[in-house]
This record gives sequence, C-alpha cells and structure tokens, in this order.
Amino acid sequence: MANTLKEIIEDKKKTLDLIKKNTSIDFLEKKIKNLNFFYDFKKKIENNKKISLISEIKKASPSAGVLVKNFNHLDIAKIYIDNGSTCLSVLTEENYFFGKLDYITDIKSKFKIPILAKDFFIDPYQIALSKSYGCDCILLIIAALDKSQANEIYDEAIKKNLSVIVEVHDQKEAEAALEYKKALIGINNRNLKTLEISINNTISIFEIVKYHKGPVISESGIKDENDVKYIYDKTGIRNFLIGESLLSSDNPAGLIKRIIQINQ
Repeated sequence: MANTLKEIIEDKKKTLDLIKKNTSIDFLEKKIKNLNFFYDFKKKIENNKKISLISEIKKASPSAGVLVKNFNHLDIAKIYIDNGSTCLSVLTEENYFFGKLDYITDIKSKFKIPILAKDFFIDPYQIALSKSYGCDCILLIIAALDKSQANEIYDEAIKKNLSVIVEVHDQKEAEAALEYKKALIGINNRNLKTLEISINNTISIFEIVKYHKGPVISESGIKDENDVKYIYDKTGIRNFLIGESLLSSDNPAGLIKRIIQINQ
C-alpha cells in the first residue's frame, strides 16, 4: 500500500502555502484575541478520574471512505456532549477527511467543551491558524515530522497556551515523545503508513510511556466497551479517542454511556 501519510503531508504543504499567502499571522493573532471560548483540554482530562472519552467528528477517512452521508457536525457534537464525552476531536483536514476549521468555531459557539484540532501539523503557522478558529489542543504526529519540526511546533503550541497530543505508533516514536514533558501522549493503534490496526499496539507501547507525567490516550480501532475494558485492564489507561465506531454506530449515545461506565 502507498504511504498514505506521506501523500497527505505533501498535499498539506501545498494547501498551507496558499493559506499563508492570503492570511497573515497578524490577522490570526487579532482574531484569537476576539475569541472568548478557550478551555484547558489537558486539565479537563486530568481532572476526570473516570474513563475520559475524546469523541471524534469526521465525515470521512482514507481507510473507511465517507462515514456519515447526512453529515451535521453540530448534531453529532450534541449527541457526544449530552451523553458524557469529556472532549471532542474535530477533523479539520479538508482533502482526505472532508473536515473544516469552521466546524470548531460552530461547535464552540454552542457548547462549552475543549476541542482538539485533528489535522496534520507541519508548520508552526498552523498553531495560530487553528487557534483562531477556537481549538484548545493540537496534534503532533511524530511520524510526520523530523525532530526540529516537532520541537518547533510543540514550543509554539505551548507558547500559545494550547494542549498538545504527541501521537506515536511504534516504540521508537514513543521514546521520542517522552521529551515533551507537558504533552499528552496518544498511542495510535493504526499504522499511519499502511493503515493496518491492532489495539495491542497500545499495550506494547504503554510500557515505554507509562511513567510520562501527562495523560496517555489510546487512539483508533477501538470498536466498543469490550475493547476499552481490555485496554484498561491491561494498562490502566483511562483515556480513549474514538471516532469511526461512534460515527458508524446505530446508537452512539448508548455506546458512549457503556464506555464511560467501565471503571465506575
């Protein structure tokens, strides 16, 4: 299979070049100052002593195609929030996931909840860009960046008072993630190069990151409360980012409630 991550990153560079030509940092900074709905994503998870569910809103993905035909981000957000989701993850990548940064602003205008801008961050410029739409957290994918890029993006996000999820999918990346002391660490069960999934990835990588001070999150490929319980029993991880299983469920409200009751 082609390296999907590499393809997305190359496309992201082109898209970002166009945005940067038309939108200055000064404009973004002024826009940020006019927003009043920022929340502490990391603290919200740290303060929750039960299962924390970061519920994801996305219309499509390269692996699954279109997930929601009659897509309405506000309706999905309401279901997630009403049934106990701790935070939201909102896909903002447009070409492969059909996301939009506007979705964050729309949701924040109606609901008080921390939101992760789920995108492929390759340039510090994206920090101000995403925050100008109201995000509280950004994603730093180790596999997509060299060390200097990762450091630059991480430092800029911390400077802008955003939470950072450093995402890893193998042991080498997990070791690198430990350097980011203020970050949350997300263990991706999906190999971003091949899109293959195994929830046992969380269990093997947890041994490397278990002493990290920030929250550890298991991401991708989690089907239901049985998968959550399996991971929780093996590792003690209480934080889960789940998207496709909720979006494809006939009863997402019921699934959320069953998941967050695991360790009560």
